[in-house]
Amino acid sequence: MSDLTLTTTRQRPFDPPDEIAELREKTPIHRMTYADGHLGWIVTGYSAARAILADARFSNRPELIHPPIPARLQLAKEAGFRVPPGFFLRMDAPEHTRYRKLLTGQFTVRRMKELEPRIAEITDACLDAMEAAAKPVDLVQEFALPIPSLVICELLGVPYEDRAQFQEDTKVLVNLETKSDDAMGAVTRISAYLYGLIQRKRAKPEDDLLSGLIEGGELNDEELTGVAFLLLVAGHETTANMLGLGTYALLTNPAQLALMRDDPAAVENGVEELLRYLTIIHLGPVRSALVDVEIEGQLIKAGESVAIHLPVANRDPSRFPDGDALDLTRPATGHLTFGHGIHQCLGQQLARAEMRIAYPALLRRFPGLRLAISPEEVPMRSDMSIYGVHRLPVTW
Repeated sequence: MSDLTLTTTRQRPFDPPDEIAELREKTPIHRMTYADGHLGWIVTGYSAARAILADARFSNRPELIHPPIPARLQLAKEAGFRVPPGFFLRMDAPEHTRYRKLLTGQFTVRRMKELEPRIAEITDACLDAMEAAAKPVDLVQEFALPIPSLVICELLGVPYEDRAQFQEDTKVLVNLETKSDDAMGAVTRISAYLYGLIQRKRAKPEDDLLSGLIEGGELNDEELTGVAFLLLVAGHETTANMLGLGTYALLTNPAQLALMRDDPAAVENGVEELLRYLTIIHLGPVRSALVDVEIEGQLIKAGESVAIHLPVANRDPSRFPDGDALDLTRPATGHLTFGHGIHQCLGQQLARAEMRIAYPALLRRFPGLRLAISPEEVPMRSDMSIYGVHRLPVTW
């Protein structure tokens, strides 16, 4: 047996837990005990993580995967491992392939480039409101959360004035301490809201992604609801946390902040480096071996779960020398923050566009931006499945 378990406790806000990072120095794949006593694995090496994410012999179906932390054990049991129709993130091929193909064209680099002027308008409006507000302000509520929320609402065709409920329910879903009844209630509320919205769009289509999927005729209303649920929640929660945590990291690294603010040529790569360095997906992904698989000399047996620790893998010195340092000039492409293989994040180009526009706009509008509390007082999201900051009080 292994006494190693997955921890979310960090010694420093931007670094993964020391005990997990130290494992990588020994071997890239380690035994780990899961919340239900299952003896599985944790992966901390970059090449091993990339290989597993690209290997179809590892499944993403929840009924095959053991929860790595106790907070998710009861929820997994009570949810009965059901995957709602259309929620393709937790499916394997060929079901996953069917949904993914319908959506890939909506998130191309070209389509995201076309959205950039609108993202810039939304960003400027948020900065105007922030400038008019009484200082200090919470950067999460005034900047990091509204920008991606507005963008994904417009893209999908979700009325932004309805955001309060789905943002609150999303918080419930990603909170690791949420009781299963509360989580299922949040799922039910978001699903019911989106199902009703789809009915309205079916009767009166508009120029948005959901209307386009409805008119395509390949998905029924339950499938459309599952797709919309996934895109809405993932489309605002992840980027919001990158914008908040990334700003915190830059405010505590003045030389890197100056690069992002003053050097347009550094922005695109700088965004990649922030994605690598911060890696907000900090509790997985988790896969289950469908057959016996050997990865880097280690035999993983059929039925064994494998948790991939992306924050540690993204700092593997064999791939990113001096990976514990934030360096916006480092060649940072190839990181695993958006995953790899068939489940690589569908909205990654949208997230990149939002960050490329929002970070420099914020720092140029407020050249004197600084924390309004000490760095040690910033409340971190160690208790959430997506890492970041709960609040970021700033002034200028």
